[in-house]
Amino acid sequence: MRGFNGLVLQQQRHLKWRALDPLEQILMILCGVAITGFCLLVMCDIVTRTVGHPWLWLQEATMTFFIYGIFIGVGAATRRNDHLYLAVLAESMSGNSRLFFEMFNRCVVLGVALCMIYFGYLNVLDGFKSLRMPSMTPMATFYAAIPLCGILVSLFTIEQMVNGWRNGFPDINVDEKRKSL
Repeated sequence: MRGFNGLVLQQQRHLKWRALDPLEQILMILCGVAITGFCLLVMCDIVTRTVGHPWLWLQEATMTFFIYGIFIGVGAATRRNDHLYLAVLAESMSGNSRLFFEMFNRCVVLGVALCMIYFGYLNVLDGFKSLRMPSMTPMATFYAAIPLCGILVSLFTIEQMVNGWRNGFPDINVDEKRKSL
């Protein structure tokens, strides 16, 4: 992974710390593994049920891939700034109003991430009271994805807030006008 910058767009480089680039790459790989595992296990579940010998653990494993794929994907999307938030209004602005709305948007995302950490942790603790079938593992193994996602989203949001405050946010409309000239 040394020297790998293929995932970071140059127009977003000023919002990112190079030290977190390997983490982003790992998250993207894990998302690919989760999607592949989910699809493969769904196919196996269909085949084994069709032939009359279902593997009961497949649904549990499929659900695990699905849940972790979603929550890891949210963390990766936050780093890549690909997630949906109140960006359209901020992107149409420039200067101090742009800075205000970009920071406001990220404060909202950070607030949600902190709630995910806190309430996700409470869910994990509560998840030890019930078990998954047929493996008999605690439900907490599912719930652990929630605070993990909150930690990743918090880290990447703080990264963007600090770097956006220092370096500013790109004025997309001005940049596009410069390219067309």
